[in-house]
Amino acid sequence: MASFKLFLLPGDGIGPEVAGEVERIIDWFNMQGIARFEIERGLVGGSAYDTHGKAISEEDMARAQAADAVIFGAVGGPKWDKVPYDVRPEAGLLRLRKDLGLFANLRPAICYPALADASSLKRDAVEGLDILIVRELTGGVYFGEPKTITDLGNGQKRGIDTQVYDTYEIDRIARVAFDLARTRRNKVSSAEKRNVMKTGVLWNEVVTRVHAESYPDVTLEHVLADNCAMQLVRWPKQYDVIVTDNLFGDVLSDVAAMLTGSLGMLPSASLGAPDPKTHRRKALYEPVHGSAPDIAGKGIANPIAMIASFAMAMRYSFGLGDWATKIETAIANVLAQGLRTKDIAAGGEAAISTGEMGRAILGELKKA
Repeated sequence: MASFKLFLLPGDGIGPEVAGEVERIIDWFNMQGIARFEIERGLVGGSAYDTHGKAISEEDMARAQAADAVIFGAVGGPKWDKVPYDVRPEAGLLRLRKDLGLFANLRPAICYPALADASSLKRDAVEGLDILIVRELTGGVYFGEPKTITDLGNGQKRGIDTQVYDTYEIDRIARVAFDLARTRRNKVSSAEKRNVMKTGVLWNEVVTRVHAESYPDVTLEHVLADNCAMQLVRWPKQYDVIVTDNLFGDVLSDVAAMLTGSLGMLPSASLGAPDPKTHRRKALYEPVHGSAPDIAGKGIANPIAMIASFAMAMRYSFGLGDWATKIETAIANVLAQGLRTKDIAAGGEAAISTGEMGRAILGELKKA
């Protein structure tokens, strides 16, 4: 029986509540002998700041480095709005991404048939939607230098952020996208702004080369990032895999997320480069939604995105793709039965609790 080390960072707000539903499923896997998951727990975000005075401790960073996968809840809330910038709750997540080398962010946008009417788009535009945005996560304008605010005098200041990409950064994220497309519908759309940005020109050049050299069997199209955003709200099902840089990926993945009707439904994965010896990747899995401090502790949070994030870990970190599919099918079955947490309940529909949703999904999983 395979054994894996999981490092659980529930975080703040509703993070611990939704993480608890994942632990319920992990416990069942352990009892069934499907795999052996050894769980360690740590602090991140505001909870870490309250305890350690920083967004993540050195000890917990070491545990993250040693784990086969990190399961991350959510961080932040008004309580920590005025803490110093370098120890704000979000700094913990940024450090995890940087120190673990998590350069590839995978954000699926899936519209379950039972929730197609919850989208702001018409049903025929989103029903059956299944796209994947592959976002470069450790380069670009969020990390480029110089990054400054300079006082120019006379009441004027100048803010500078620098967009920087090297060839290898574009090459490796393109390969992730092409590899994933081969397991899906075999199409990659590369989004950049080559018409006004030199980094876009380089991005286009490198993706084109990688495609020609290694992936001629995959369909490649180039699309300007602003047009991609427009097309996502016009006819999103034209896309399969979208690969893009850090800034545009941040924007486009949120656009795609709302096509499905609720941020509370969507998982994500952040992957590093494969180890040359073991071929395993450092990885962190997290729901797209935030910490939602306004509903924390009320037992009404939607755990689906967190459970679906664990399904991604089963697929990409543990080699248990069949069980990942079974978890995803269990989620779809529960929704098809009409079970809803408050965030996805339409007018007049009864809402169930976080725990009831988690137990219902596990009940369906047990039938698999």
